Amino acid sequence: MSDTTIRMYGADWCGDCRRTKHQLDGLGVAYEYIDVAADDAAAQEAQRIAGRQNIPVVVYPDGSHHVEPSNPELQAKLEELALV
Repeated sequence: MSDTTIRMYGADWCGDCRRTKHQLDGLGVAYEYIDVAADDAAAQEAQRIAGRQNIPVVVYPDGSHHVEPSNPELQAKLEELALV
């Protein structure tokens, strides 16, 4: 992962995941999408990071993360990291 790439663990069936992807895409923010429905190891990693099974799990370049972030929470973090 580069210094400015976000990792997003999610699944296509997840409404919050689709919303978060739409926001990132709309802002033109680079991110790596990791489909937890297609990869059991990725699902376990997302659960380890989050401490629970909720998705999306968004991991930021500074090592912090959000679980099911709201649009304002995601926007604020992207601004803090100067990614938007």
